[in-house]
Order: sequence, then C-alpha cells, then structure tokens
Amino acid sequence: MFRIHLRPNIRRGALAIATAALLSACATQGPMQPGQPLPPGQTAPETAQVTPEMTAAADTLTKMANLQERLYKVAAPLLIDNAELCTRHARNLLGFTAKNRYTYPGTYNEAAHMVLGMGERLQVTNVLAGSGAAKAGLRNGDELVAAGGKPLPTGPNALSQAGAVFGPIVQKQASLPLTIERRGAQRDLTIPVTRACAFGIELGNADNVNAYADGQRVMVTRGMMGFVQNDDELAYVVAHTMAHNMLGHAASQRNAATIGSIIDNLTRIAPDTSMLIGSGGIKAMPATLDTTADRLAVYLLARADYRVDGVAGFWKRFADTYPATVLNGHTANHPALPQRLAAIDKAVAEVKSRKSANKPLTP
Repeated sequence: MFRIHLRPNIRRGALAIATAALLSACATQGPMQPGQPLPPGQTAPETAQVTPEMTAAADTLTKMANLQERLYKVAAPLLIDNAELCTRHARNLLGFTAKNRYTYPGTYNEAAHMVLGMGERLQVTNVLAGSGAAKAGLRNGDELVAAGGKPLPTGPNALSQAGAVFGPIVQKQASLPLTIERRGAQRDLTIPVTRACAFGIELGNADNVNAYADGQRVMVTRGMMGFVQNDDELAYVVAHTMAHNMLGHAASQRNAATIGSIIDNLTRIAPDTSMLIGSGGIKAMPATLDTTADRLAVYLLARADYRVDGVAGFWKRFADTYPATVLNGHTANHPALPQRLAAIDKAVAEVKSRKSANKPLTP
C-alpha cells in the first residue's frame, strides 16, 4: 500500500515531493568546481554545521522510526490476510510508505537533512511485508523517480502531490510501473497492487499505554509498545483496534472526532499531552460493542497466523497492571473485562474448532 502519511524508516531516508523552483539561467551561476577561484569580491559560503540540537533531534526521529517499523511489520499480515473481512475498508494499495525532510518541522527538518541524509526526492521508508511492493523487490531507501512514466515531484509539497500521481494508476491498473534510483543507478520495477485493509497504522508519540481507533486509523502509543512483551501481544492490540474500525464503533459511539483529534495530536513529534488528561473526552466502550470487537479480533489474528491462545491472558495481565482507575488508559476505555475475557475464550474455541474441521475462519 502506498500511504502518504505513514511514518519513515528514517535511517534510510524519506519520501519527498514538491514544486521545483524555477531559476533563471541568466541570474544564477553554474556550480563552482573544486579549486576554482572565487570571483573578485565574493566570499565562500559558510558550511552548515551539525549542532548538538540536530543530533538530539535525529536520535528522536530514529527511535520513532524503529518503533514504526516494528508496528508495520506486525500489522502487515493483519491488513493483508483480512482484506476479505474488511469489506468497506478494503482497497488496492501499493504496500510502501515514504517521506522526506519536509515531513518534519524546524530543528527536526534540519536534523533529517544534515544528520540523516534526507533530501528533496521521495524515498521509500517502509515496505509492507507480503505486499506487491515487497514481492517486486522495492527496498527501504529507494528513491522514487517516476510512476507510470510521469516524473514524481520533489520538495515541501511532495506528499500531497505524490497522491495525485499514484491514485489514478492504482484505481485503474493491476500494477504500477515505478522508476527508482538505488545507489546511484536507476531501475524500473513493476509493483503489483495489494488488496488489503486500508487502515492507516500510526505510532502514538506518548507514554500513555493505549491504542486508538477513529474508523480510518489504528494508533498504538509508544507506551503500549513498551508494555507488550512480544510481537504476538502487539498483534493482539492492533487486531482489537482494527476490529473496532471494521465494526464502525467510533462512529456509533460518536467518538470519531474526539479520537481523530487525539491521533492527529499524538502523531506529532512533540504532541500536546494535556489532551490526555482525564478521559480525554473518550466515552467508555459498552460491553456489547467491546465483546464483538474482541471476537472479531481473534479471527483476524488466526487468519494472519498469530497465536491466539495468549489473547485472554494478555488482556488480563494488562488490566491488572493498568486498571480502569488509570484515566485515559486502555482499560478505562474498555472497562468490561469479565465480558471481554469470556468473549475471547469463546472465539478461541470457535477458531480451533473451525481449524480442526478445515472450515473457513469466518466469524
């Protein structure tokens, strides 16, 4: 899937597109050659220096990228293997994400450029495992030159402009002809589209231990990623949050706008954590809705070949560690623990029975 908003693998660079600046040939000089003397009265330009602030900012971006990369890796089979169940949310996607230096504000922009080497051009930052992009050999760090024979834009407005190029191709064709540059050499790839659940997978840049679903996006906070003990447990969180989106719970609870604002805020490098005080304005999920999401989540996990035996134990351990008294925590938003555990146990038994009978894993 090509999703413009997705986070980068910053170590490899970023996706960038923007309107090219048009410079008058008669108003500018050509590049100086090494050792060429400067014209009379002209001084050499100062070389930009990497400051301690840039180094610290680059470290922050790299840590975020590592978490996002893990989140994508875990989410990939859940998105691809459950396209059949996503119905309204399934789309043809390209299966990669990208960014550029202009994705980040202020010091982070300079850090991305000076320390991490991000430039003007679009650069692949994540490739969804199992997607058409992965199968075609697209790699993190590949620079995107053209799509369908059309040059891709570069610069500050790259992300929005790229969508205008990719969108029509993905809608009409089974594959995308893509020209990339890798290690200074251009090559042409054919990227098959991938049918998948088209949920944005977001990292929440905050230490509160929670996950959010606004109907279109799945966000897992840095705090939650620190709590889970392995990728199976992270998959439990992603699947449960996906299930809420698939079932339309944010809209039915009139929580979509509130949760959407929280997601928008927490995707920032420096979010306003005051939004997380108290309940954050989120209504607690009724038991009737939460149990349907838990049941669906077990099927999503099983279809993606994740281990389902540990689902109930994980949520019990989580509730013991972060009970409903922890405001704006996941348990406070999903307080009906006994009903949840019962629904999970029942769904796990159903899944095992269907597998034994070679029946489709359809809830």
